Order: sequence, then structure tokens, then C-alpha cells
Amino acid sequence: MTAEALTADRLSVRHGFFTRRGGVSEGPYASLNCSLSGGDQREAVLQNRTRVAQALDLAPDHLLGLTQVHGTEVWPVYAPWAVGDGPHADAMVSDQPGLGLGIITADCAPVLFADPVAGVIGAAHAGWRGAVAGILEATLVAMVGLGARAQHVTAAIGPCIGQESYEVSADLRAAVLAHNEADAHFFTTGQREDRWQFDLCGYCAARLQAAGVGQTQVLQADTAADADRFFSHRRRTLAGGGPIGHQISVIVL
Repeated sequence: MTAEALTADRLSVRHGFFTRRGGVSEGPYASLNCSLSGGDQREAVLQNRTRVAQALDLAPDHLLGLTQVHGTEVWPVYAPWAVGDGPHADAMVSDQPGLGLGIITADCAPVLFADPVAGVIGAAHAGWRGAVAGILEATLVAMVGLGARAQHVTAAIGPCIGQESYEVSADLRAAVLAHNEADAHFFTTGQREDRWQFDLCGYCAARLQAAGVGQTQVLQADTAADADRFFSHRRRTLAGGGPIGHQISVIVL
């Protein structure tokens, strides 16, 4: 079975927002779990990652990942590192052909960037904390540092938790509005008292536009609502917890 992926037609370089379909993992990790830190069998995860690499015509040892920490650190990539040895960061940028920049998610937004004119790519993990703190803007700045021009960059926001599924507390809303009160329109009234529904995808798209990205494409897919195609932390939490897999999104120059 081939690893299944969604693509953004505006990204003109090889990439894929992979679903949970097309791997070898079993149980709660079924089937294309690509996270090495979630308790799945290591050999199964490595096989899954190999399938992802093959789908992108990429050498398996050139599919790279980070130790993601919901921060704003961006790592410039010039050469591959060993599987599982990725630095603590939430985004990567590169101008080197043949390297796959991979982001692991299970509700957070995976964002892939490309300036095909300059030959620079980027990949970012944008949960609400990272998005508010500026991980997307930091990724763009790092790309410009490698020769990209913001107006030539296309960013694609992959499958993430949708607003209807993303009920948040008043504290989270306050943290977002502390950055910019005008962002109140990304929240609608929740189904419970003192709760709100947050549009993470729309928020990320707005931050990208304000940063000067040339164009942004949004892949409309709610990870929490689509159990057949995606892993989801929120869905797992509502079900009472337990182990969970993660999907991967990858871009290659």
C-alpha cells in the first residue's frame, strides 16, 4: 500500500501532507504513524517513514524531523542527521536539494513554504502557542536569510484541527488577544459556558499574510473530525486518553 498524501496545487516543489493511511503500524497507531516518540514499535515507524520517503522519491535517510517543542526556533538544514536526532526546534529551512523537511502533527497546523525562484524551502509546526509566539514569521525570516524573497514565497497550511472541533478555554483566548486584540474574530462562542471555538487555520493564514508571504493556500481538512484519515490529540483526549499516532508533512527541494 502506498503512503497517502494530500498536496497543495500552488506549491511547485515536491511535498505531501500525509494522512494516517498506507503504513504498517497497528492498533491506535494504525497505520502510517511517523512519530518515534509516541510508543509505537520503532521498526514500524521506520518502515512508515521509508514509505513516505519513497512516495516523494527521497532517500529514506534524507527524511528529517525535529524534536518539536511548541517554540519559535528555526533550524537551517545543510546536511541530514540520524533519525531521531533532530534538534529542539519547530521549523526548518533549507536551500539544499534532496533533503526532506518533515513536520509531525496530530491537530496542530503543518505549514510548508517554498520560494522556487530562489530555491529555498521551509516547514513549520504551528500549534496555537507557536503561532502566537511567531514561529511562522520566524520561518519566513530564516528563508529570506537563505536568499528567498517573501513576495515569492508560497505557504500551504495542511490538515489541522478545525474551528468547530477546537473548543478552548478563556485563558487561551486571552493569550491570543494579549498579542493582538484585533484577533478576537478568530473566536466564536463555544458550546459550553466560558468556552470558545478557535480558528487555528485562519489565524495562521492571517499571520502569514501580515508577514508578507506572496500567497497562502489552505487545505480544508479537520483532523479531529476525520478519524479515518487523521490522528488527533483532541479526539484521543475526548475518548479518555491512551496512545496516539502522528501524521507527517514533508517538503523537498
